[in-house]
Amino acid sequence: MNALKLIKYMYFILFFILYGNTFANIPQSFSKRVSDGLIPGAERAKLYLPLLKNKRVGIVTNQTGQVRDRHLVDFLIASKIQLMRIFSPEHGFRGTASAGETVNNQKDPKTGLSIISLYGKNKKPSTAQLKDIDLMVFDLQDVGVRCYTYISTLTYMMEACAKQRISLIVLDRPNPNGHYINGPVLQPKLSSFVGLHPVPIVYGMTIGEYAQMVHGEGWLPLGTPPLDLKVIPLKNYDHKMPYTLPVAPSPNLPNDQAIRLYPSLCLFEGTQVSIGRGTDFPFQVYGAPYFDRDIYYFSFTPHSKVGEKNPTFNGKKCYGYDLRSPKKTKRLHLNWLIKAHQEATRSKTTFFTPFFQKLAGTGSLQQQIEQGLSEDQIRASWQEELDAFKRIRKKYLLYRDF
Repeated sequence: MNALKLIKYMYFILFFILYGNTFANIPQSFSKRVSDGLIPGAERAKLYLPLLKNKRVGIVTNQTGQVRDRHLVDFLIASKIQLMRIFSPEHGFRGTASAGETVNNQKDPKTGLSIISLYGKNKKPSTAQLKDIDLMVFDLQDVGVRCYTYISTLTYMMEACAKQRISLIVLDRPNPNGHYINGPVLQPKLSSFVGLHPVPIVYGMTIGEYAQMVHGEGWLPLGTPPLDLKVIPLKNYDHKMPYTLPVAPSPNLPNDQAIRLYPSLCLFEGTQVSIGRGTDFPFQVYGAPYFDRDIYYFSFTPHSKVGEKNPTFNGKKCYGYDLRSPKKTKRLHLNWLIKAHQEATRSKTTFFTPFFQKLAGTGSLQQQIEQGLSEDQIRASWQEELDAFKRIRKKYLLYRDF
């Protein structure tokens, strides 16, 4: 090896030593867990399998209910647990249905178990659907945003189990948006399936902590009997911890960036703006055909596809922003919403739909944007209610806070 080649070789080795770890830590979609030492509740079988022995068990789960390399349903059957039936949330047991799409009851072809859909008209399990069940297991990967309906499914299942005197075990999983709290707190008069309880849009809790809060604060309907609730906690987790989901929680949250942006972009679901549904990068862009194409050079065209049958502006070219470059955040990005509203006003397009107030959980946010308030002014109006929520939240935390 001559001197020049030796210098190049030594330079390569030095470069790898200095920067190799940097490249190794770049998030790779859902390829691996960021925190290798973290153990989800579903993988702590020694804590919950003894509780399931000799019980007739129901389970609420979907494609995210994984125990290492196999599904929790398969794991429980292999562990000789008597499963009676499966209950699935929005998007179905396999997680491929579009947002809002009705999913019918069916049978799981692999196990022969009945799958009861908890979406559409049947959001709350009936007495008949809970017959012969002694204990319910709940294992869904949440994303920590109030309008994401898995926590509403949790609440309805908690209520139904309490009324039927069925014990409920929540297998806890990390919250990928669990490192901050932000957004307006929901007003009770706007309670709906996209927001049942007085919490902010981003509430900074795992689904197990959230279940304890719903139960402890008495947020189940008046007269509901006490629930026998148990949370199987995560091991080696805290709220500062970054987490890459091993499985996409729903069709339109395909990677870390979509999940990171979801708290801010979910509000666009109540406007005449596309957030990339029907593209290969949902919840990573936003735009509309009426945006000024001389200002917004980025464009995309939504099309019907698996997981999104009828996207906003289907087949129409949209101009807007590309947000795919990773950027950690600790707050909602209201400036995107404000700019989009200005574009709609300029083009004389109706911006807000009636769904917006349900998503926001308050009527004031729409009014503030229409009145031209700045992002900082709007954010300041949340502070008193956020401080009150934080005091409630603190009572139910299972893990070190941020």
